[in-house]
Amino acid sequence: MAVQPHFADVEFLVRRSMTKGYRLFSLLTPPAYTAFVLVRKGRAHFSINRFLRATWIGGAAGCAAGGGFEYVRSANSSEATVRNRHIRSTYNTSSLREDDHSTIGALLFAVLTPAIFWRQAMVLGGAGIGSSIGVLTHYSRTLTGDPSPPAQVPEIPTPSTR
Repeated sequence: MAVQPHFADVEFLVRRSMTKGYRLFSLLTPPAYTAFVLVRKGRAHFSINRFLRATWIGGAAGCAAGGGFEYVRSANSSEATVRNRHIRSTYNTSSLREDDHSTIGALLFAVLTPAIFWRQAMVLGGAGIGSSIGVLTHYSRTLTGDPSPPAQVPEIPTPSTR
């Protein structure tokens, strides 16, 4: 059974937005959770285990929110618009570099966090911290003068309706 091009484009954009949502919420959740706990409950209630739990729950919420937002956006857009966004996001080298840094950070910290906090921490949560560090690494490299090279986006002719 062949997949129609529009559905393939929507699927690609939804998956991409899910990873972007995961990264965004993994970046925002740790400082927000830390501030919330320290202000509302005090330092005695802060623990590594709760911190990492909040991180992975925030990442999961971001994944769901990003995918849902993109699905609604793509479902209400024309096929040409969705196809154009798919092509532009495929050739966006800055976004690809951000994806790479985030994945490397997530893999490293998913392994290192349980190894470092063997007795205090649960296994989940390290990938969210690593993903955040990867995103921050990407932005710091861009700000310090090492931007990703631009790619030439090919022009795809749109089918004309007669």
